[in-house]
Amino acid sequence: MQGKLAIEGGTPVRTRPFPPQKKVGKEELKQLVDVIYSGNMNRFGGGEKVDQFEEEFAAIHGRKYGIASTSGTASIHVAVGMINPNPGDEIITGPITDMGSIVPILYQGAIPVFAEVDPYTFNMDPADIEAKITDRTVAIMAIHLFGNPCDMDAIMEIARKHDLPVIEDCSQAHLSEYRGELVGTIGDIGCFSLQQSKHITCGDGGITITDDDEYGMRGRLFMDKGWHRAQYGPRQYEVFGPNYRMNELSGAVALAQTRRMHEIIDTRRARGELLTELLNEHDSPYVKPQKILDGCRGTYWQYGMRVEPEAPFTPGEFAQALSAEGVSCGAHYIGKPIFLCHDALRNKRLFGDSDYPFDRASREVVYDETTTPRTQEVLDRLVQPMCPTQFMSEDDVRDIAAAIIKVSSLLGQSS
Repeated sequence: MQGKLAIEGGTPVRTRPFPPQKKVGKEELKQLVDVIYSGNMNRFGGGEKVDQFEEEFAAIHGRKYGIASTSGTASIHVAVGMINPNPGDEIITGPITDMGSIVPILYQGAIPVFAEVDPYTFNMDPADIEAKITDRTVAIMAIHLFGNPCDMDAIMEIARKHDLPVIEDCSQAHLSEYRGELVGTIGDIGCFSLQQSKHITCGDGGITITDDDEYGMRGRLFMDKGWHRAQYGPRQYEVFGPNYRMNELSGAVALAQTRRMHEIIDTRRARGELLTELLNEHDSPYVKPQKILDGCRGTYWQYGMRVEPEAPFTPGEFAQALSAEGVSCGAHYIGKPIFLCHDALRNKRLFGDSDYPFDRASREVVYDETTTPRTQEVLDRLVQPMCPTQFMSEDDVRDIAAAIIKVSSLLGQSS
């Protein structure tokens, strides 16, 4: 591609703004009006919307149980509550994530153990998952980063070999497909976020799905302070749990969004796959899209790319140059493995001055630069160009591709 980079005084590829992302509209408003007119804003005070949302979301995934909650973090806490670990038990998970994946493990008194990630998929490396298993391991939590499915065949084989349940963190992966199956249905429990930035949203919310009767019942109790309303009546609690009840206003919006979920994600996926197709036609030796495994389809919560070590520019320089072309771009995502992003976790001082739950561990757990060095290398190479969304046209996506190709072709080249 000929021309001059915008960062060097050339004309940007994109000079007009991209479409706004208004995720809610008339359908959501109609459901909200129903709630306001009913006067029932609490799901257990005569409301119907949260129940409908749970039923319809679970049905889309072919699961018996859908348990709505107040956030994606809460949906994961419900899942960990289903597993019911003992203090000091270990749950293996991924180091490229939000603290929302990790806080629930710690609040249940368990210890997160971090597996390395693959340099090209950016997802958890099954071989390292197995290497981290001990006699205190009680679960594996797979994280489908950016909507890209993990290697679930390998993870499930390891889990069954060691008799471990698998929690899928699908916060960024609504309706992502792993070889004909929806993520969240391959493991024992699936967790989804409805936070504002996610594929579907009610501002903040979450839902946990499972087909297991014991997990389903325990999760429903855990979400509601352990209150078995149908069986025991007032003030009789069966398990220890928080209050994560979704209200009817959130449930109304979540219900409307769920009914449009296939339409939203089909369009978003098509835009993401178009961008990958355009970039693969160019096949830059320096910048590669996140690898998606054969037979899988992502849903592009973010569009991850890897800047190769031999590139004549750094990821930061690439992000700066691409942004100058009118296509925003970040570098390094969370910057460091998640355990290095959180002072209290890194220092193992979570509850007052105590060492809990690490004082219940059967071995020393280390959270420092030696814990997942390969993951740090992945983050050092990672860039996130503007992700195609359901609000963009194909021409918008072609502009994103053109800008990426321009920068990857010209940046750092001698004139």
